[in-house]
Parts: sequence; C-alpha cells; structure tokens
Amino acid sequence: MDDHDTSYRLLFSHAEMVRDLLTGFVPEEWVAELDLDSLEKMNGSYVSDDLRSRHSDAIWRVRWGHDWIYIYLLLEFQSTVDRFMAVRILSYTGLLYQDLIRRQELDDTRELPPVFPIVLYNGEARWRAPTCVSQLAQPGPAALAEYQPDQAFLLIDEGAFDMDRLAPLNNLVAALFRLEHHRSLAEVPEVLGLLINWLDKPEQEGLRRGFVEWLRRRLRHWAPGANLPEIHDLQEARDMARDTVQEWKDQHHQTGLRQGLEQGLEQGSTNEARAILRRQLARRFGGVPSEVNDRLEGASRGELENWIDRLYDAATLDEVFQ
Repeated sequence: MDDHDTSYRLLFSHAEMVRDLLTGFVPEEWVAELDLDSLEKMNGSYVSDDLRSRHSDAIWRVRWGHDWIYIYLLLEFQSTVDRFMAVRILSYTGLLYQDLIRRQELDDTRELPPVFPIVLYNGEARWRAPTCVSQLAQPGPAALAEYQPDQAFLLIDEGAFDMDRLAPLNNLVAALFRLEHHRSLAEVPEVLGLLINWLDKPEQEGLRRGFVEWLRRRLRHWAPGANLPEIHDLQEARDMARDTVQEWKDQHHQTGLRQGLEQGLEQGSTNEARAILRRQLARRFGGVPSEVNDRLEGASRGELENWIDRLYDAATLDEVFQ
C-alpha cells in the first residue's frame, strides 16, 4: 500500500466522507431511510480460521430503522482492473460475518446483518470486469443453481463521471473526485476553495488534516519537477496551486502555444496555427467537438490569437470560446 492509498483511506475514515459518498453516489431510494448520524466505524482487520491476516479498507455500520446495515467500503487503487474483484468481495464479506459471530455482535435474533459492498475505483482505465460472482462462474446443471454464490458489489468508477456535472454538488466526495481527475492544474484552486469553506468548523480539523495529507502526495504527482513548498493546511495548498499555475503560465505561455501560433502566422500560414491550436485543445480537453472544429476552420488570425490567450486560464472548453 503506497502513501497515496494510505492517505485516501484516511479520508474515508471520517463519517462525513462516507455520508457524502452514500448520498451523492449511491442511486438507491433506501439510502434516504438511513440514519446517517448513526454512522459508526467498525474494526477492519480480520484473521481467518487458517490464521492468515486479512485487511479491509473501511467497514462502517449505519442504522436502518431499528436494524444495522454494514457498509463494506473497499478502496481500490489498482492500475489495472481486477477481473475477480467480486470473488474478493465474497471472501471479505464472509470474513466480516465470521468476525461478527466470533465477537458475539449479532442481535437477539442471531441473524446476520445485511452488508452493502462498494468498490471505489480510481484507476486510469474504465472498469470492465464483472461486478457479480455469478458472472464469473461457468454454467452448470440447473439443479445446482441454488447452491452457487451470487455476491455482487456496487462499483463507483471515479473517472467515469462527468466532472462538470459534479461541480455544482455541495459534496465532499464530489470535490475529491474533481481533484483526483482534474483536467488542468488551474481547476485545483477553485475546488480547494470550496473545501476551505465547507470544512471551517473546529470539529472538522481531522478531516482537514486528511485532505492535506492526501494533497501533499498528489500535488507532487500533478506538478512533477516543480519546487513545491511544504503545506500545512488547505489555504496553503490553494495558494501553492495558484502560484504553480501562474509560474507555468509565465514560463510556457510565450514559448509554448503562442510561440507556435506566431511562427505559423509569421510564415503566412493560418492553417498551421489553426492545427497547433487544435492539437493543444485536444490535449487539454480530451478532444475537439465537431462544432468547435467548424469554428476553428472559419477563424481569422485575430480570433486564433484571442483563443490562445484564453486557453491557459480556461477551466472548460466553452470558456476558451466565450
């Protein structure tokens, strides 16, 4: 487990994060019936009967009426998708049940509580693996069907969300996803500003520290080679991100896009300048829609210069062409 994984798990050791994950990213009506004030973190380390130590990521329980529902939150940081994740979830759920039985934590009915497994995945590639054990098993005689395991889990694939749709949400997990999958460093100070406003209460100090620990590791990844000072709070992180963005603008604005554009214009080739701008738009925003491409085709030199000036400051493709 690397430092990034550890800091990510630290964030989800706070009830506020689990609450916002459930309310913002679990599309089930029964979530509204939960008493989210009752969220309670459980033991997350088990030893199976053959004495092999097994560690989960975050186990919570929450009241549903008079009963408890256990939230099994598995934070998954693999660079590749695990085809057999559903089998791991099946195993972990069994270990949770064994632990509850061993600790005599069942209620008077001696019935096992419901478990809701969630896999939170933040890899680069989109998740394509089965989310249910039955989808991994070979078909057998129909008479055996009732004896087969059928464990499933809810997949939350961070990178599959439209970050623009997450922007209006007053939700800590949405802010985390936007930071994790930002399209440019220029978006980071805005999101950090939201966190500063949302986490301003004294009792939220632990969660603020959790975000700072996570940011210390991520900022080095987002700005490789940059001389980043040590940060101690979210305000320092926002100021540092702003300074880094401005420094990059100052260093690369003239020598990067503008240089290529001016070179093309000096050669009398508006087409060449247009091609440079198109490449940079695609690199920054992941593609150039047909309507934008049509606009580029009909653009004058002055329009191209204006758009290139806006590119580094714009958080979205639309802002380049406002």
